[in-house]
Amino acid sequence: MSATVDQYVAALRTSLKENESLKALNRELADAAAEPVAVVGMACRLPGGIASPEDFWALLDAGTDAAGPAPVDRGWPDAAATGGFLPDAGQFDADLFGISPREALAMDPQQRLLLETAWETVERAGMNPLSLRGTRTGVYIGSSTSAYGIATAATEDVEGYLGTGSAPSVLSGRVAYALGLEGPAITIDTACSSSLVALHLAAQALRRGD
Repeated sequence: MSATVDQYVAALRTSLKENESLKALNRELADAAAEPVAVVGMACRLPGGIASPEDFWALLDAGTDAAGPAPVDRGWPDAAATGGFLPDAGQFDADLFGISPREALAMDPQQRLLLETAWETVERAGMNPLSLRGTRTGVYIGSSTSAYGIATAATEDVEGYLGTGSAPSVLSGRVAYALGLEGPAITIDTACSSSLVALHLAAQALRRGD
């Protein structure tokens, strides 16, 4: 049975409407791809007692050396060495993140510092970190391996936590779990470029609406 003229006209009108919708969607996607990505919060922990981006900028502006003597509270045999050390790396508010003392002891200090700085980053952006719970907020972490797990492997009290405590792959998941985030949680290890690649992928995810 052949179509009538009215049916042809109706089909043509539908096709034109769909074409306009596709054009609008294409413009929207193109605009989103060109939208600048803004950094609205930062946090850091660096040698020399630097605990904020403002401290870091002041160090760069003054041209000061952040190296110093080795901490004396870590049981190292040669405490006379000098280098870039974080003075408070052993301090951690485990209760804030729902982590037991034994698990905290088994965690690589990088994991503890990451949780603290992630929390602080959101606060410095003017938000309550707990307000992000249940949102599609993503976590993209650039990381690399360390030997912390090897150093603590002989301690039976924390043996059950060494796997997750020393694996860089769990970093993004720890942050997402602690803050209740439901977006992508990805840890990237591309050696020296890890942080740059993580930032690049996070910006792409924002533009895609991930």
